[in-house]
Amino acid sequence: MSDEPKLDGMVPRHLLPKAARIAIEQLEVMADIGFHDFEVGAPQRLLVWVDVWLEDLAPPSDDQPELAWDYDFVREQVVELAAARRYNLQETLAHAIYLRLAALRGVQALKVRVSKPDVYPDTTGVGVEYASFSTAL
Repeated sequence: MSDEPKLDGMVPRHLLPKAARIAIEQLEVMADIGFHDFEVGAPQRLLVWVDVWLEDLAPPSDDQPELAWDYDFVREQVVELAAARRYNLQETLAHAIYLRLAALRGVQALKVRVSKPDVYPDTTGVGVEYASFSTAL
């Protein structure tokens, strides 16, 4: 039982949540990635961002963790895919992560970004992003 006051009907309609999202930000993984001779067989640091917009906007009833999205599971999927094989391209790894997460139940929209932070000294990273929605202006 929750001791929180019931506010049903008291929040104006325009202030009700329109989206719910879980996020993993800058997950650092090591991957054997790259097609240049000096990259092959030399694992590199990658940063991964995952944003999952949820079909269900309501939080788990009665604050029950077993009804919530499992961040550990999402993180494990990314780590597993990064270590699963050698990749020539960030696009290939990012797309593999995207497809695995897009197949999960309850996903309304998805964005996956992968970046190599150690490629150029004058950038914070170079990478790719896949999204289930258009980001065109």
